[in-house]
Amino acid sequence: MPRGDKDRYTGKQKRKAAHIAQSYEERGVLHDEAEARAWATVNKDSGGGNLSGSGRGKPDSHAAERRKAADRSAAAKKGWETRRRRVQG
Repeated sequence: MPRGDKDRYTGKQKRKAAHIAQSYEERGVLHDEAEARAWATVNKDSGGGNLSGSGRGKPDSHAAERRKAADRSAAAKKGWETRRRRVQG
């Protein structure tokens, strides 16, 4: 299989990559870069193509969707400060 061939990906993985790429393009990222980022995200979530003979049956990790505890904590603190300021102001 040549490098970059998408034959081993499921329809769901292809749709997911298309939606991610479209989102990047709407935010001003060039088409080729958006495609590369989208497939990198799909690969990180699912470990690559999941059609027969390529590890099908392994659950998706959704690793790209996870946030670190420190990020969640920082977001919570920021939200708390914003709410506190609005009540006082």
